[in-house]
Amino acid sequence: MKKILLRLLGLILILILAWFWIIINPQPAFAQINTINYNNASLENRDFSHTDLVGVTFVAAEMRGANFQGANLTNAILTKGVLLKANLEGANLAGALVDRVTLDGANLKNAIFTEATLTRSRFYDAVVTGADFTDALIDRYQVSLLCKRADGVNPVTGISTRDSLGCR
Repeated sequence: MKKILLRLLGLILILILAWFWIIINPQPAFAQINTINYNNASLENRDFSHTDLVGVTFVAAEMRGANFQGANLTNAILTKGVLLKANLEGANLAGALVDRVTLDGANLKNAIFTEATLTRSRFYDAVVTGADFTDALIDRYQVSLLCKRADGVNPVTGISTRDSLGCR
C-alpha cells in the first residue's frame, strides 16, 4: 500500500511539473513566422517584381502603378486594395484573396489567378491576355466584361483565358 501511494504521489508530482512547464513556456500554436504585413500602406509605384510574396497581406493598401511583374503572390491577401495601372504581368496569384480591389487599367497579361477569390473587384480596361482564371470566384458582371477582351493562352498553365473564364 505504501509503494502504491509513493508511486501515485510521484506521478502527481511529475504531472504538476509538466503542467508548470507548459504554463511558463507557452508556444503559439498557429503563429506564422516571418509574415509580412503591408496593411494600409502607401506603396504607389513600388517595385515588387520577381519577389516571393507568398501569404503576404496588402489589406487596404494603395498600390497605384506598383510593379508585381513575375511576383509570387500565392495565397496573398489583397482586400480593399487599389491597383490602378499596376503591372501584374506573369504574377502568380493562385489561391489569393483579391476582394474589393480596383484593378482598372492593370496589366494582368499571363497572370495566374487559379482558385483565387476576386469578388467585388473591378477590372475595367485591364489587359487580360493569357491570364488564367481557372476555378477563380469572380462576379458574373465582371466575367462578362472580361470575356469581351479575353484572348491568349497562359504560357505556364497552357489554359486559354477565354476557357478559364467560361466565355461563350
